[in-house]
Amino acid sequence: MADITAAILTVSDRGSRGEREDTSSLEIRTLLESVFIAVVHYDMVPDEKSLIAGKIREFADDKKVDLILTTGGTGVSPRDVTPDATLEVIEKEIPGIAEYMRMRSATLTPHAVISRAVAGIRNNSLIINLPGSPKGARENLSFILPALRHAIEKIKGDPFECAT
Repeated sequence: MADITAAILTVSDRGSRGEREDTSSLEIRTLLESVFIAVVHYDMVPDEKSLIAGKIREFADDKKVDLILTTGGTGVSPRDVTPDATLEVIEKEIPGIAEYMRMRSATLTPHAVISRAVAGIRNNSLIINLPGSPKGARENLSFILPALRHAIEKIKGDPFECAT
């Protein structure tokens, strides 16, 4: 039984126009469900900062999901604004998550170093930017998956010490 809820937000101009199939969110959903995290919301928006920020706010403030994963818009192209929108809405940044994803991903592709992905907290929601490619989304999520349950428990106020 899933005790952690998640939302996936795909950020893609072409996807939102129906010109490209969203396979990244399927990869993310499969990985989350394999560790009993229930994907309860999904949406897709174009690469528009206000739409991305608004959807993250909705998932965190109104839907109150534990985990919000974005996919797409984390690079250096002019339309890549997902990290900017995320920074606009988070209350606390968690740089270690994005740093770890970049570090691990760089062992697989040199393109990892140009990722601008960020992670942070809004209310009681953990928000993480993932790459837009299915392979990149799957790999990056798999790197951090072991830490997510603990992070979410802490965000929700778990008073117990962090023992390893």
